[in-house]
Amino acid sequence: MPARHRILPRHLHPELEQDFSRSPSLGYEPPEETGLIRCLAHGFPTPLARWHYHDEYELHLIVASSGKAFVGDYIGSFQPGHLVLTGPRLPHNWISLDLPEGGYAERDLVIQFAHQPIAQAASHIRELEELLPLLARARNGIEFFGMSERATAHWHSIKASHGLARLGAFCEFLSELSQWPDYRLLSQAQLQSVDDDTQLDQIDAILKRITDNIAQELSAAQLATELGMTESRFSRFFRRATGNTFTDFVNQVRINRACQLLMESERLITHICYEVGFNNVANFNRRFLNIKGMTPSEFRRRVDSRFGMARTFSEEKVSEMRTSRA
Repeated sequence: MPARHRILPRHLHPELEQDFSRSPSLGYEPPEETGLIRCLAHGFPTPLARWHYHDEYELHLIVASSGKAFVGDYIGSFQPGHLVLTGPRLPHNWISLDLPEGGYAERDLVIQFAHQPIAQAASHIRELEELLPLLARARNGIEFFGMSERATAHWHSIKASHGLARLGAFCEFLSELSQWPDYRLLSQAQLQSVDDDTQLDQIDAILKRITDNIAQELSAAQLATELGMTESRFSRFFRRATGNTFTDFVNQVRINRACQLLMESERLITHICYEVGFNNVANFNRRFLNIKGMTPSEFRRRVDSRFGMARTFSEEKVSEMRTSRA
């Protein structure tokens, strides 16, 4: 049997990273030396480069190599200077495609931190409130542009500090990120600001209806009537709240759900098309290409590489074992 023939069932879900797996031998700081902020530096290849998620936010800076980045349902390229903030439980992985002999001694500079301490502190310390919009955007993954040198300096300053000095250096970095204008969201649509709590409740209810009944035909005119608005007023309201037209937003939600099904199931693409609310495959393929920059079949082919080299090694090892038993 050829060594690279697929013999294992497809493992389609990301791995949850637990505290007990964060060994100093892999580059983590010893737990007794960390508080809110954990710094990590590692090379590639490494067991840490895998399709995984965790409960903390992660600031991830690539300082060497280029390859493919996987953040949620986003697939794109990276190179040195690539800086991303991922939110809690957002799956991610970075796969280098230019690996030299011996690999890279240092490819990634990482900062991990928890949500709850910051959220609780912000309820008492008004200065910390300015971080909350940044953290809300991070649930989709944020890529920052033009920050390579500054981010590297911030990481080394935080790494070299302890106690209150570390917290101060960390807050300085997050403050700069919260004000940085050149960024993009990587995965899913993002809720923007609205005028007041009543409108926030209205838009939340609308978004819940769209996401909970993804295949249901739902028109802007129907929702406008339910809210007692004209269709034109509803369209302005919806665009201000989401940054998208109603039709574009629905298509994005449907395509994002399709990405999830392509990543985590073996369903046929034609079945997924109708399951997420499109009434013909040609329209589904066209919308998918427009939003994701690739066809559904190409997306499915690419997502296998999000597991990294560890999965390939595992498959080949089992193949060798089975061959030796034959």
